[in-house]
Amino acid sequence: MDASKNKKLKDVEISFPIVYGTISFWLGKKASEYHSHRWTVYVRSANNEDLSVIVKRVVFQLHPSFQNPTRVVEQAPFELSESGWGEFEIAITLYFHSDVCEKRLDLFHQLKLYPEEEAGPQSTKKPVVVETYDEIVFPEPTEVFFQRVQNHPAANVPRLPPGITLPSSSSMEIVPYEKKRGDTKDHHLSQWFSNFSEADELLKLAAARQQVQAHIAKLRRQLSIMEGMPQQSKVLSGPGQQFGHI
Repeated sequence: MDASKNKKLKDVEISFPIVYGTISFWLGKKASEYHSHRWTVYVRSANNEDLSVIVKRVVFQLHPSFQNPTRVVEQAPFELSESGWGEFEIAITLYFHSDVCEKRLDLFHQLKLYPEEEAGPQSTKKPVVVETYDEIVFPEPTEVFFQRVQNHPAANVPRLPPGITLPSSSSMEIVPYEKKRGDTKDHHLSQWFSNFSEADELLKLAAARQQVQAHIAKLRRQLSIMEGMPQQSKVLSGPGQQFGHI
């Protein structure tokens, strides 16, 4: 293998905003005891562009009660549709192309079939939609990966640091980006997709991290106080028995 294709770019990160979730429809009069809802679980680009530029396949792990609960989707759009009556956690595993990342990414999503009380009663026309925004970050990408996605609309690609130059594209065997391949702009469920602002979501993620860090700091302070308290021995006596704790 050509070693130049594995050359990594230091101090460079490429990120892909993604959304994963479920959309579930109540079947109304067509509902049966074990098939009350029709739902779809999916992973998509946050801006509905083609994710197959980085994702090779996606594995959805359903509840064991489903026939063949491990479902593999080899091409975009990376989604799976089923019917059922119960809510459960779906494990979603992303596998990337060899020039992108050798590690897999494990995500988890709670399937939701029934609307919240404030959302009103069930409707066959209005689905229950639950989506999560996240970003996949690839630090120190290879030159071939960087060049392959630098003009892709789903990617956040930074400017290269001063002093770094890439080989000419002719030597990298770049495959042209096919604009309509695998995107979800015209998806039949796209009207229910949430619109995520990258800036807003980054602020939410940062705020969540701050809350977690503040909670950790509080627990550490409490633990430090507890560790500094003098240890006391207690003796509890009763008829014919005595318990000691040192």
